[in-house]
This record gives sequence, C-alpha cells and structure tokens, in this order.
Amino acid sequence: MAEGPRNRLRLGRQARVTQGRDFLRAKANGQRMAWGCMMANWLSTAPGSRVRLGVITSRRIGNAVARNRARRLLREAFRRHQQELAFTLDLILIARQSIVGKPFSEVERDFLTGLRRARLWKPVPAARGRTLIQS
Repeated sequence: MAEGPRNRLRLGRQARVTQGRDFLRAKANGQRMAWGCMMANWLSTAPGSRVRLGVITSRRIGNAVARNRARRLLREAFRRHQQELAFTLDLILIARQSIVGKPFSEVERDFLTGLRRARLWKPVPAARGRTLIQS
C-alpha cells in the first residue's frame, strides 16, 4: 500500500545545504570523519532548526553520470535515515572514489556505520523492525 503524503520523508530545499558559506563553516568549525565510500563534515545547529544535507562529488569520481549517481545514492541514504539522527546538524557528505559501482545497500551500510561511529545516530528500538548494524 502506498504511503500518504504525510508519511513520506522528503528532502526538499529546506533540508539541503546550498550556500557555499555553510559548506565552509562546516569544514572550518565542524568535525570530520572518513569511512567506507564517503567522508563527512558536520556541525551541530540550534535545537529548533532542521537537519540539513550537503553532498560533494568531485570530478575524480568519474564522468557526470557517475557523479550524479553518487549524489543520488548519498541523498537517498540520508533521506531514509534522517529521522534517526541524534541531534540537529548540517551534514556534508563527500563521495570517495570507492562509491563508483557500489549498490545502494552497501552505500547505506557505510552511511549507517559512519553515523554510529561518529555518535550521530540514535538507534531505533527493535520494536520498529530495524536493527543496529554491527561492524
């Protein structure tokens, strides 16, 4: 059965980091960690604000098709798990060369593993049907 409009997790314009100064602020003042097929910079924001995502893919990833696929995979992993972040922040994901050719399940696993290692993820109770990923 299809989900109604209220139950969908959206990734609209308000949920994206779009200004260059916000990317630079996260890089200069935030924390950084690399794992799997991505690197991340994040900066905590005010408790009443929204969680926002920015994605960076360089030309080293490959041609435009490869870069766009990498962006889609990272955005989708974030979109599915944005409600599970422990606090509000600006999260900048930087795709690494190893993302090329990976299926979504591996990218999602890397995303969740990284969130857990960075202590950004609040585990969902087992009653909701999801389990903690062990690495």
